[in-house]
Amino acid sequence: MKALIFDCDGTLIDTMPNHYKSWLEVLTPHGIPFSESEFYSLGGWSAHAILKKLAQDNNRTLDVDSLALEKDKSYDQYMHEIGPLEPVVKIAREARGTVPMAVGTGGTRPFCTSALKRIGIFDWFDVIVCAEDVAHCKPAPDTFLLCAHQLKVHPTDCLVYEDTDPGIDAARAAGMKVVDVRELLRVEAIRENQAKH
Repeated sequence: MKALIFDCDGTLIDTMPNHYKSWLEVLTPHGIPFSESEFYSLGGWSAHAILKKLAQDNNRTLDVDSLALEKDKSYDQYMHEIGPLEPVVKIAREARGTVPMAVGTGGTRPFCTSALKRIGIFDWFDVIVCAEDVAHCKPAPDTFLLCAHQLKVHPTDCLVYEDTDPGIDAARAAGMKVVDVRELLRVEAIRENQAKH
């Protein structure tokens, strides 16, 4: 592979539980149900896309822009709790300086930048593509195609690391090879558990 592309939330950084807490804080006062399984099934979707889907599914009219901002504010209070997902960060660390690398996320730039800086890996990446940069977020291939374009690497020469089905679908739609990091993290968790006993 001539380039590596990493999703951010749930791939490089352990943020997904905090994102879910933020969603519940924003949606519960409006009486909109949002199960954890549905949340994870929409991994990689932008906040705006999630809110539009929830509004449609619940036959509700929502101020999507306002609620997306509210969700961001809610999530901001949990930023101090995030940490690296070391098995994936290790891959990026070992490839750093030898292979062009990008981050392709459905998150917004301020939060992606802040999270990457918080765990000290922001400057490892040549390109960072966020929700604001594309017309269609995951599962559309736009995010990863823009990463490849900015890295000046053909999409078929890119390897993507992802933790959600929409993200994996996006990578495949872009013609890229993809690693499902959920399996990587599961194996690592088993190893850690065995080491403790």
